Amino acid sequence: MIVIIALFFGAALGAFKARKRGGNLADMLQYGAVYGMIFGILGLFGTIITHRMLV
Repeated sequence: MIVIIALFFGAALGAFKARKRGGNLADMLQYGAVYGMIFGILGLFGTIITHRMLV
């Protein structure tokens, strides 16, 4: 669940950052995809570490 939330948050943050820098639609999609993947992986690692510590 946290991974999905992190993925969407990263995608929104990436698209916002591209728009702020004056990018077009393709730039916003690319930034959103990359940031979504990065935040998704970080969320996955966070979930694994948290689960390992609690078990």
